[in-house]
Formats: sequence, C-alpha cells, structure tokens
Amino acid sequence: MAQDTMHAQALVDPNAAYSLGACTGESARLKRQADELALESEALLDRVELRPGDSAIDLGCGPRGIIELLHARVSPGGRVVGLDSDPAHVAMASELVAEGGLDGVEIVQADARSTGLPAGSFDLVHARTLLATVPEPAQVLAEMVRLARPGGWAASLEPDAEHSIYYPHHRAFDRLRELFAVAFTRNGADPLIGRRLGQLYRQAGLEDVGLEARAGLYPPGHSRRTIAADLIRAMSHQILTLGAADKAELDSLDTTIREYLDNPDVIAMPNLMFLAWGRKPRVR
Repeated sequence: MAQDTMHAQALVDPNAAYSLGACTGESARLKRQADELALESEALLDRVELRPGDSAIDLGCGPRGIIELLHARVSPGGRVVGLDSDPAHVAMASELVAEGGLDGVEIVQADARSTGLPAGSFDLVHARTLLATVPEPAQVLAEMVRLARPGGWAASLEPDAEHSIYYPHHRAFDRLRELFAVAFTRNGADPLIGRRLGQLYRQAGLEDVGLEARAGLYPPGHSRRTIAADLIRAMSHQILTLGAADKAELDSLDTTIREYLDNPDVIAMPNLMFLAWGRKPRVR
C-alpha cells in the first residue's frame, strides 16, 4: 500500500517523481555533471541542426543543465529556455544566467511532463538524464515532441546502468548495486532506459532516429569516478526510509568504496551513456 501511495504521489508531484530526491548534495552533483558530461552533450548537439537564431529548451535543467552549451549554439539572436520543477534549481539556474550575462536565456519553473508552453515553439527540445529518473518517460517524451516545431529535433542523453566495470572486483559494489536498484526504481524509474530510447522515440512519432552509446573510463580524482557512491548518497534518505540499510552501513559502504577508488590500479567504468535524437515530422 505504501508503495502504491508513493507512486500515485509521484504522478502528481514532479519533484516526488524525481528518483534521486532533493538535497544540497544532489544539487552540487548536478552542477558537476554539466562539466562531466559536456563532451557527450556537445556530441549530441552535433547530431542535430541547431544554428544561430534558433530556439532550444532544456527540460529538467536542474541548476545548470546544458544551458550554456545551448546559448553558445544559438547565439547571436537565439532563444534558450531552461525548465525545472524544483524551485531551488530554478533559482540556481537563474543566478547562473544572470552571472554569465547569457542574453536570450529564460529559466522557468514547470513540470517537464506538462510544461504549459505553446506547442511547436522550439527547434530543439533536449533532456539529459531526465527520462531515466521519472516513472513514465513516455509522458516527458510526448511533451518533448509537442514542444518541437515540425521538422525540429528532440534529443536526450541517458544512462544504461546494467553494464559497469570496477576492476579488480570489490564485494562492496555488489551491495551498492543492490541498494541502488531498490532506491532508484522505487517510483518506477528505469536505470536501463538507454537501450530503450530508439524504441521510445519511434513510438512517440519521431523520424530520422539515431542512437549512439559511449562508455567512459575515469581516473582517480575525476568526479565521475565516484558517481555510483554519489548517487547512493543522494538517495540515502530514501534508502533509510525504505529500511534497505541503516546509517552505519551506508557510512561504511561510502568510505570503503571511495578509498578503493583512490587506487590508480582500479578501473572504473560506471555505466553506458546513450545519445538519442529524432526529428518531428514536417507538416505535409
């Protein structure tokens, strides 16, 4: 019954739907992610036709998203909208825009599943690591298609977490994976969504769909190297609430994994990242 209630609330409240929760640490992680995934995001933008003067929106932009990358692509004369449901992230993103003097950029607070923005408003509708974290990704994708102009693009960068390499193996990662699976999927989020993107894009009515998978290896000192432990930290409240672990275990697991990853002989490939893009059919 408790899980049914939580799922029902997630469908109403966009912030409840976000599988990683809301905390200061998660906001900081999302800011770092903008740099960590910049190369993959640039490569994704290379796959679509985005020119100076165009309009683009970043759904679920968080405190930063790819707002700066989009601004650079559509300037001069273009328009960028960053959209997030979390008022704290909206404030952070607005501060980023003001401090960076990013002309033509607007930050709005709304639900990515139902933005309330006019249909056909954007040449590119983008989402990064958003579809993986919500219970009904098809709802977000339908909104992405609605927002795109005919002939415009939808694009996203999403993880597929089944395949990871931490070598030599340490049993602490087995427990980490167990906890991640319990906490991340509690609202119906899908950590394996990367492989489904092509199918989801075509089901949403997009054409010229393309997919690309990338695997990153991260050396000691790289902030992406500890992403698995960072995500468990972000979901620690949910893990404790679910009774999947106690605080002592979480603290011990966190310390063990971070010390292990300090070893330069350890190979760390946390997951695959899928780039996906598709064009909204032109009016015939």
